[in-house]
Amino acid sequence: MTAAGVQSSPSGAVPAPAAAWPAVAWLRLARLYAVSRRVPAALGLLAALGCLLWAALYWRWNIAGGPAAQQFFSLAIETGAAAVIAVTTYAFGEPERATGRWLPWLRLAAALALTAAAFGALAAGATGGTLPGGTLALLRDLAGLTGTGLLAAAVLGGAFGWAGPMAYLLITETALSGAPTTPWVWPARPPHDLGAALCASAVFAAGIVAVTVFGARDPGRR
Repeated sequence: MTAAGVQSSPSGAVPAPAAAWPAVAWLRLARLYAVSRRVPAALGLLAALGCLLWAALYWRWNIAGGPAAQQFFSLAIETGAAAVIAVTTYAFGEPERATGRWLPWLRLAAALALTAAAFGALAAGATGGTLPGGTLALLRDLAGLTGTGLLAAAVLGGAFGWAGPMAYLLITETALSGAPTTPWVWPARPPHDLGAALCASAVFAAGIVAVTVFGARDPGRR
């Protein structure tokens, strides 16, 4: 008896594809990252906000206050969605730094995926009635508000990411009843206003870059 052929595989064996393992590991990493960022809970909240918007439009809540009041109510729901996205950037001491070079990509993917989910949920909710400004204004306002939340998370920390959208909502509250000329108050501008769209897009892009590169600020880290 010899040791020849001990290391060889049986003739009928099929080797496992080596290329499949990195994909499986990356999917597991993405799942763990999503759970650590409470993404499943965020998706549930976004769906609930979409249902709230549908109910508000279907039963015409705040219609007695006129178009400005109805627009503010819809904007408040969009602000809530942006706040949910911003708060998901919070983590205890960034334990995901062990993922190394994948961490920025995970941050980017999570922020974009949640923004898309929020838009989908609110767009579905908008079918309950007539949304002020339509879907185009919804996309512009949600993107800009999400950008303020992500910037607030990068500066103040993920736990305080909601402060950005809420502060912007208070700023625009009085502008909704008037006729502001600055495009930086984009919710009060017409849906096809190019300057307002560019300003909202710039804030969203800045927020995405800040969270992707730097992440949410950790107050406990020096």
